[in-house]
Amino acid sequence: MSRLEALIAELCPDGVEYKALGDFATITRGGNFQKKDFTQIGVPCIHYGQIYTRYGLFAYQTITNINQEAASKSKFASQNDIIMAVTSENIEDVCKSVAWLGSDSIAVSGHTAIISHNQNPKYLSYYFYSSMFSAQKVKLAHGTKVIEVTPGKLKNIRIPLPPLPVQQEIVRILDNFTELTAELTAELTAELTARKKQYEYYRNRLLTFGENVPRAKLVDIADISRGVRVVKKQLRPDGAYPVYQNCLAPMGYFDKYNCDANATYVISAGAAGEVGFCDKDFWAADDCLVFSNPNGIINKYIYYFLMTKQDFIRSNVRKASIPRLSRMVIENLKIPLLALDEQARIVAILDRFDALCNDLTSGIPAEIEARRKQYEYYRDKLLTFKEASA
Repeated sequence: MSRLEALIAELCPDGVEYKALGDFATITRGGNFQKKDFTQIGVPCIHYGQIYTRYGLFAYQTITNINQEAASKSKFASQNDIIMAVTSENIEDVCKSVAWLGSDSIAVSGHTAIISHNQNPKYLSYYFYSSMFSAQKVKLAHGTKVIEVTPGKLKNIRIPLPPLPVQQEIVRILDNFTELTAELTAELTAELTARKKQYEYYRNRLLTFGENVPRAKLVDIADISRGVRVVKKQLRPDGAYPVYQNCLAPMGYFDKYNCDANATYVISAGAAGEVGFCDKDFWAADDCLVFSNPNGIINKYIYYFLMTKQDFIRSNVRKASIPRLSRMVIENLKIPLLALDEQARIVAILDRFDALCNDLTSGIPAEIEARRKQYEYYRDKLLTFKEASA
């Protein structure tokens, strides 16, 4: 029997009590300072935006400070408090949190909830990243452009609260598992970075030809058309076709498509200059330039060719509040004209190499994804208990 099993058998053999967060914690809103209040030296602080990008599950020191004037009007978190970001642009990030473990009190910005409690702070922090918590927050979240879970609603979140020695043992196990997972992921990520550099070098070599190889402008060998605008209110979560607008990630999903599968596209605004390829039918919005009806050229060969020109394309993006790329930059690029069987050979080689570097179903990315899922499964299993009868 493991130490954890022994503690559970001794301290909570009939199950674990589940409590609403509001029954054992006080939940207050954060303050109202802004990024403009940051100073090199001052009062340590956490801004809600940093919780998404700069902090993990716990922190012992802050990465920023604010001036005394802003601090005098702020709200503070004490040691062991949980600081939770309660607004976000998406449902995944809302309610991300960090347990403050430093000895000094720190200023906390708005759009947060400060959770003061009498439990193990690391235990709560692990729970707030679990699928069980996520399933509850989704039901409490509201909003469209900005997703919010109000501090008042957070008090209804139900959390299993085993005795503190059980919490401490779970934290010890998860700390070790987190460290091991992070070390392995870092090694795999370093290997993946090296593979990607090798892939880019190999791809560029495969697509570099002498002057004796004929070339043609892209505009002369394929139709290059701009997509058709859609707005977010037209999109549906259960739509069948991804919509590409101003970046390589789908803006959403639509019940219609205007581009056939296996087409290359280039983003012309926003993430201007990024090159994509979609192997399924999709909707290209008005910030996409799409290649169709290529004459004597495999569409994916165009994609790999454009990837070798990525630096040149990016250098021609017009810098503005919304970066933009002129269609002429793409149209005037000259692509080497190879026999179809040679194009197919190059595409097949690069497809295999690309899968090793980027495909979540194979190669190193699949191994990284498997480790992440293994960690999440193990964490959630440790945080799941039989509920004690009332």
